[in-house]
Amino acid sequence: MFLWALIVGALIGAIAGAITSKGHSMGWIANIIAGLLGSVVGEAILGHWGPQLAGMALIPSIIGAVILVAIVSLIAGRSDHH
Repeated sequence: MFLWALIVGALIGAIAGAITSKGHSMGWIANIIAGLLGSVVGEAILGHWGPQLAGMALIPSIIGAVILVAIVSLIAGRSDHH
């Protein structure tokens, strides 16, 4: 079950990265982290509705991951421009 959650987390993170066009620079580990954390954030804000995989509501999870990736990229973007 844990492995399945990692796979789904990676997919959610990859989708969020593609939507925000940051996925190519993040890498798989970051995609998994963004997907899992995004799932937690999205479900906390939006609830558990829509299709689910590995116990994660996909649509709120993807929205949460997009928000998370956007915030992280803003913060990382600021530190890149010295």
